[in-house]
Amino acid sequence: MATSQILVADDDAAIRTVISQALMRAGFEVRVTSNIATLWRWISVGDGDLVVSDVLMPDGNVFDVLPKIRNTRPDLPVIVMSAQNTFMTAIQASEKGAYDYIPKPFDLTELVSIVRRALAEPKADARAKAMEEGTESIPLIGRSPAMQDIYRALARMMQTDLTVTITGESGTGKELVARALHDYGRRRKGPFVAINMAAIPRDLIESELFGHEKGAFTGAQTRASGRFEQAEGGTLFLDEIGDMPMEAQTRLLRVLQQGEYTVVGGRTPIATDVRIVSATNKDLRQLIQRGLFREDLFYRLNVVPLRLPPLRERIEDLVDLTNHFFGLVQKEGLQRKTLTSGALDVMRRYSWPGNVRELENLVRRLSALYPQDEISAEVIEHELASEQSKPIGADSDGSKPIDLSAAVERYLFEYFGSFGNELPPPGLHGRILREVEYPLIAAALAATRGNQVKAADLLGVNRNTLRKKIRDLDISIVRSIR
Repeated sequence: MATSQILVADDDAAIRTVISQALMRAGFEVRVTSNIATLWRWISVGDGDLVVSDVLMPDGNVFDVLPKIRNTRPDLPVIVMSAQNTFMTAIQASEKGAYDYIPKPFDLTELVSIVRRALAEPKADARAKAMEEGTESIPLIGRSPAMQDIYRALARMMQTDLTVTITGESGTGKELVARALHDYGRRRKGPFVAINMAAIPRDLIESELFGHEKGAFTGAQTRASGRFEQAEGGTLFLDEIGDMPMEAQTRLLRVLQQGEYTVVGGRTPIATDVRIVSATNKDLRQLIQRGLFREDLFYRLNVVPLRLPPLRERIEDLVDLTNHFFGLVQKEGLQRKTLTSGALDVMRRYSWPGNVRELENLVRRLSALYPQDEISAEVIEHELASEQSKPIGADSDGSKPIDLSAAVERYLFEYFGSFGNELPPPGLHGRILREVEYPLIAAALAATRGNQVKAADLLGVNRNTLRKKIRDLDISIVRSIR
């Protein structure tokens, strides 16, 4: 078998040498150049079995040449490298027809592995045409290795309809990623429809998803379309999928299996063409073990799992993210600030439990509340300390902590103790809601001075669930902050 020839193009002599030596040790024949003109001359006469090229060269941009390569030699794999490690670089590489994208600095073993895989795969047709110009950039920010993995995964999935499950802590940007999959994918001309499972009453979720006929249930005075109908031809984003009730899970599984659904109160199946992207901050495998999530649905949704790293795992992206948010608030009319090196050091040491959303909120506070142009380390320390100055569960004056676990035990003993392991009589249900849930939620809100996010964490519930409970139980939120 003839030795495969690899064409390497990079204007950095050291990088050319390192790559060529690694590829020759792996048994390949290698030709190197420092410019696009020579690279294109080799390709146009049929030389080379694979290309490894930097994006930016002294005489041009390889992205400008990729369409010509695709038209002239559609079976020639091109691997692009770049130090401009942004989401758009990865997307351009994919959409312009590159086989893969490798951010600099890169691992030589990984490069050789990608080269071998590209040469071993059956030759395929050229990839989809380039994206339409003018699409707004999705603010996925970061050059960290963790985000590079996300960019590359997204680039590979753009031209597929595979179902994707995005996992990650609250505030990591799961909906942004779902939007990127849609806006840069082949369904971008269709609608993007999002629904939060935790924000919809359980008895209305099926109607929200699939729609209902007139008279299907009390209050259904007209026919209503569901999110599947609204998302036809596009993408349906199911946020907080771990909060979906079992009944709705069963119906969703049918849609994924058979590609059709029936509206609530209807009889005729309706074919659907929708890409499903789901997201959760919960461990779905644990929910399966507890009998709260269908295992068969999990495997249907989790064809491509995508984990978003928390900010503490990509802290090297802090400066880029901060600059991005300062740019946003400046467009909104607020003053852009600069941070001292000491301020940035404080921010790098912080754990960011609220992730990127918490960072954005901090930037907005700095722009709105502080008149000085430069923000010092002392200001950052004060702002971050104020978020954690009071222990969760403390009284409103910051003194005596409230032991909510003891409160739970007290209420449960009072109302359930006499029934042993039996459920209480049905007549007590409304009383339990008022006399157990109400005081516990009220105590949590008082302990956190009305901060619903912290109260939700304290109670171990989703914040959207907490908001619904506050509304249903008509609980007054503590707003006086000392």
